[in-house]
Amino acid sequence: MKTYVITGTTSGIGKALLKALCKDNIVFAGYRKFELEDNLKSLSDNVIPFFIDMENKTSIRLAADFILSKTDKIDSLYNVAGCVVAGAVENIDIDDIRKQFEINTFSQLDFSQQLLDALEGGRIINISSMSSFGIFPFISPYSASKRAMDILFNAMQLETHRNVKIISVKPGVIATPIWQKSIILNEKSIQFPKSFEKEMKYMVANAQNNSKNGLDVQKVVDVLLKIEKTHNPKSSYTIGFDAKIAEIFSKLPQDVLNFIIKFKLAQKLSSKYGII
Repeated sequence: MKTYVITGTTSGIGKALLKALCKDNIVFAGYRKFELEDNLKSLSDNVIPFFIDMENKTSIRLAADFILSKTDKIDSLYNVAGCVVAGAVENIDIDDIRKQFEINTFSQLDFSQQLLDALEGGRIINISSMSSFGIFPFISPYSASKRAMDILFNAMQLETHRNVKIISVKPGVIATPIWQKSIILNEKSIQFPKSFEKEMKYMVANAQNNSKNGLDVQKVVDVLLKIEKTHNPKSSYTIGFDAKIAEIFSKLPQDVLNFIIKFKLAQKLSSKYGII
């Protein structure tokens, strides 16, 4: 039996990964909503739920203390929990951008730092995103938070004297509840201001489409399980055709890339909303 720690296990990638790993391993399963704790316990006797609020430093410390009180060895830590802050940069509340980085970047690093001793000889697997390639307008806080996470953890890999392998997994659009959650989370920036009304309508429609037609979450879990069985895994994995295209496009000169993105966005807005 191996020992795993996974955050964000009540939905999406975290939930599917938990179900796959808990059959034959001990899994510490992170949750934020207390009413979902029993659902996690019901999956297997191998599941040990723990509460963690990624916006609260005390909660992160207590979660780490709880895990370390139960085990001194973690084979893999999966940083899965996250959210999406969206909108036009000129209008997004700065506190919302801080929230984005707190949840998607700072909390992941904080939690990982506190578990490092137990991770000796193990792995940290971060669920990043194709957005980390930085070519998507109106979700720049999300893109920047994922890119910052990749940079910080890669620096940790370069700097550390520990035997810990750090891996970034960058999926494309996945059909998970994060898209519907993002519509609710970004209600204020979606409705205001009127100058971006057409773009925000497109963003909402796109999020709804992604929640239904994105890549099956099992495709990501299959890659994660393959990584688990790989003796010397790569530092970065890109999953999905759209993610691979984003990675290629991100290498273009910035001005060329900006021209292409603006042109394609105008096309999409025009075809869907009759914009000339």
